[in-house]
Amino acid sequence: MLRSVLISASRSARCRALAERAPVVRAVVNRFVAGAGVDDAIRVCRELAADRLVSLDHLGEDTLEREQATATVDAYRTVLRRLDDEGLAARAEVSVKLSALGRALPVDGEKIALENTRLICAAAAAAGTRVTVDMEDHTTTDSTLAIVRALRVDFPDTGTVLQAYLKRTEADCADFAGPGSRIRLCKGAYDEPASVAFRKKSEVAASYVRCLKVLMRGKGYPMVATHDPRLIDIAGELAGRIDFEYQMLYGIRPDVQQRLAAQGRKMRVYVPYGTEWYPYFVRRLAERPANVAFFLRALAGAQPVR
Repeated sequence: MLRSVLISASRSARCRALAERAPVVRAVVNRFVAGAGVDDAIRVCRELAADRLVSLDHLGEDTLEREQATATVDAYRTVLRRLDDEGLAARAEVSVKLSALGRALPVDGEKIALENTRLICAAAAAAGTRVTVDMEDHTTTDSTLAIVRALRVDFPDTGTVLQAYLKRTEADCADFAGPGSRIRLCKGAYDEPASVAFRKKSEVAASYVRCLKVLMRGKGYPMVATHDPRLIDIAGELAGRIDFEYQMLYGIRPDVQQRLAAQGRKMRVYVPYGTEWYPYFVRRLAERPANVAFFLRALAGAQPVR
């Protein structure tokens, strides 16, 4: 119930307006979002790159205007140039959402999203880094995977995301775990129906482990996106000498991130930035009840912005 309420709130213009007008909320959000602009993204990237890897996400989604999709492409080109200029490209990649790049446009949306993502992939290749295509709700899974397949023809190191709470994902892991693939496995952050997704926490965790086993047996590069201590340990045990990386969100369990990095594990931090922080932030709350408690504790300790 709480998850459904929060997911609905992430789409509510009224809730968004209230959150954006509350300085104390913004003060807490700053702990989990790098900032509004590219300078903020580069600053945080530089700080983290000392011991961790980074994936930068220019926040935005559900674009319904082609000009806005083009602006998103420009934003990614800008941050990629900055990564190159400042010698950070070897430590940082970018993550993109196809809905921010025009997929939902009424005419030729998928074609436009593919073309726009291709432009970002080309900019990433020129900078010496790569792109991971984020996954969104289950209705877009086939579209996302088809676009990733098309991108990998020219940019074979393009990564994508698979969500363990979807019942189809174990099969998708088997399909995509071939040579050169880069798969970020996460639990999932959307409110999906029981017809397509596991709803119980225990079922999602069990699915995650099954999917993880498929990826670890495959010939690609697994990216283990979880904050769950048990799944972190299981991934380390399953991997053996396999090359893989952990991924966690900026602002969540930084002590664990640092510990894994100190142990010699590859640890990548997903760093969002930009003005469109509200939907991202509320979905993070919805992922698990502990996130809400974490937010409330942070809110209690936050100082109002004056």
